[in-house]
Amino acid sequence: MGSHCSWPFSRPVAPLCYDCVGESSIKTHLCASRRHTRFLFSADLLWLVAGTAVALKMASTSRLDALPRVTCPNHPDAILVEDYRAGDMICPECGLVVGDRVIDVGSEWRTFSNDKATKDPSRVGDSQNPLLSDGDLSTMIGKGTGAASFDEFGNSKYQNRRTMSSSDRAMMNAFKEITTMADRINLPRNIVDRTNNLFKQVYEQKSLKGRANDAIASACLYIACRQEGVPRTFKEICAVSRISKKEIGRCFKLILKALETSVDLITTGDFMSRFCSNLCLPKQVQMAATHIARKAVELDLVPGRSPISVAAAAIYMASQASAEKRTQKEIGDIAGVADVTIRQSYRLIYPRAPDLFPTDFKFDTPVDKLPQL
Repeated sequence: MGSHCSWPFSRPVAPLCYDCVGESSIKTHLCASRRHTRFLFSADLLWLVAGTAVALKMASTSRLDALPRVTCPNHPDAILVEDYRAGDMICPECGLVVGDRVIDVGSEWRTFSNDKATKDPSRVGDSQNPLLSDGDLSTMIGKGTGAASFDEFGNSKYQNRRTMSSSDRAMMNAFKEITTMADRINLPRNIVDRTNNLFKQVYEQKSLKGRANDAIASACLYIACRQEGVPRTFKEICAVSRISKKEIGRCFKLILKALETSVDLITTGDFMSRFCSNLCLPKQVQMAATHIARKAVELDLVPGRSPISVAAAAIYMASQASAEKRTQKEIGDIAGVADVTIRQSYRLIYPRAPDLFPTDFKFDTPVDKLPQL
């Protein structure tokens, strides 16, 4: 190693010399003689943001070692005092300013115990929403609480009506309604995002004028569920919205026509796992019901029947043949179909019951002892 340079302890303006930063030295200074050839990174990269005149010692250009501890050169064991107003690190023993321009990373406000929980002193707004025209970055004025916030008639002096267009306000209300409906039936975030995009496309095309935004939002949620491979029935969507099943169906057809899109046909397998899970049926019964429904469709035993009713009938047959029996009423409540609908589909598949069960199914009730209805 070369001889150490004696340069003042100040902020560097040139690259730091590796030979000058020794193993036992905690100071960092410049190589004034320029005789050493092993240089570290530039000072802008090595010096701390706080500006405390401490550099990182590096074993190589690709590997960082531990940060040196900031101490007073005369009293290395003294605990430094930070002056938050001036941004200085001061030695309490001798008063030496070891570091200056220290950045305060704490909050810019004080919190008191009697403050309201709803009060938010932060100055940052919500995240940017790309679905809105201005990215939802407009200034929102908070609701006033003092006497100066209201005029002589009791009306608020400052309002937010002009900060957001009517179209953005309508879409924001629709997005909130979509999020609320999705939360009620435990739908993931990707379905909510797809639903919001569908609603934005329909709203901007103005192809469904005269239809309620809540009805359009419900239909978009139904379409998004089918496009994402987790379809929900009209009754399930209707149960979490304020719109009738008939109106959701009408908007569903109009949206498909307006956007010139399509959705995959629903099958019995789309609902089987969810229905069996809600009925607390074991995996063996679920697999048997899936096999029964698939074979019934392949053999064309249920022509013109809804996949939901076929799935409900298959679950009823599989549960009656196992130890975990479920009634038509229990299955109908989960599937959203009437008991009569389950019986009608069950009667169609009952004559071929021996051919519908999987070969490895363990019968608790023989096929010939199944209810005939």
